[in-house]
Amino acid sequence: MGKPDFRLERDFLKQGIWPVAGIDEAGRGPLAGPVAAAAVILDPANVPRGLNDSKQLTGEAREELYKEIIRNACAVAVGFASAAEIDEVNIRQATFLAMRRALMGLSSPPRRLLIDGNDPPPGLYLSTQSIIKGDAVVASIAAASIIAKVTRDRVMRRMCAHYPAYRFSEHFGYATKAHLAAIRSYGACPVHRLSFRPFLNEGEAIS
Repeated sequence: MGKPDFRLERDFLKQGIWPVAGIDEAGRGPLAGPVAAAAVILDPANVPRGLNDSKQLTGEAREELYKEIIRNACAVAVGFASAAEIDEVNIRQATFLAMRRALMGLSSPPRRLLIDGNDPPPGLYLSTQSIIKGDAVVASIAAASIIAKVTRDRVMRRMCAHYPAYRFSEHFGYATKAHLAAIRSYGACPVHRLSFRPFLNEGEAIS
């Protein structure tokens, strides 16, 4: 599979449908911290080179592309749903909530949305196209994946300063051996997702 490109967005532009925003999320799977979503409207005249699914990039490459996207995009916004909100409404609905918040944060309201996955948030009242593995094929979605990932990682580093025992700056809340060992030793902290295993059943062994 090739790198993400701007062809789909350019097709809409030729049809007079603009702005077009890409949306993607980061942090659905961790045991701690918020889920983040980003919405990005790229500048058709200045699409960054090297865009890709954030998971396929090194940390250094993500940071450089993050700066370039922020500097050159027409509009960028990030939305979050907290661990408490995830516990209240479930991770799927919390991800939708973060996406809606990101969309509302855009300085230019888009006319079309391109969203990674196959399950768009309900109630957007806006023409939306879901694209499976969109962060690997569509430039705007790839840019959103980078913004969401870098922003969420920075949030988890800040949380690490408040809860150093969990070493969030190393694993960003994912279920690594070090994180699970810390949970065994210290229990949950205020940013853990108590609706996720291993917290779901009190006293359940962590595997």
